[in-house]
Amino acid sequence: MRIRKRNWTTQELEEAKFYIQEPQEYKGKWKSVFPMERPIHIELGCGKGQFMANLACRHPSINFIGIDLIDTMLGFAKRNVEQVYKENQREIDNVILTRCNIEQILTMLDENDKIERIYINFCNPWPRGKHHKKRLTHTRQLELYKTFLQKNGEIHFKTDDDNLFIDSLTYFKQTGFDIIWKTYDLHREEKEENIITEHETMFSNQGIKIKALIARR
Repeated sequence: MRIRKRNWTTQELEEAKFYIQEPQEYKGKWKSVFPMERPIHIELGCGKGQFMANLACRHPSINFIGIDLIDTMLGFAKRNVEQVYKENQREIDNVILTRCNIEQILTMLDENDKIERIYINFCNPWPRGKHHKKRLTHTRQLELYKTFLQKNGEIHFKTDDDNLFIDSLTYFKQTGFDIIWKTYDLHREEKEENIITEHETMFSNQGIKIKALIARR
């Protein structure tokens, strides 16, 4: 998603206690970053953070890391986290936002971090064949995730794009993941709690069915 740069972003992120500028400094040590040691779930490409904010606020027994590459997106995510927690009269104690190129995710995470779940929501489908390796669900990326995703850990994936979803089913199988649940119409076959994202609303309003799956390592 293209988004206009906001001048307030840098200062607000620097002042936020739950934003980390240099995530590589915590590689292998993410459990120590949070006030309490809990299972860690991450969202790759957290965007404006509505999903992360609501999910984390509803699940105080889990620590969440939201990762994006674009500072302005992280700025909006910071504001959304603050708003949701304020509305629910909760202290922000189980969310970290950070900036990282997901193609280089191993600069910030390793096997010692023992991530239990990864969320990937409406990532860029990179439709042209020569760009498929950039997909967040491509085999190249899934092999990287296996480094820090613990055994029996899960990847929860949602997309509007038919081709990306079909190809991703193959990617997961090729890298040894078990697809334990899938749907081609999420809003008719919701398996569990589904926090609707901004993109999800937009695509659904256009009549596009949301595809989703859960894959287990």
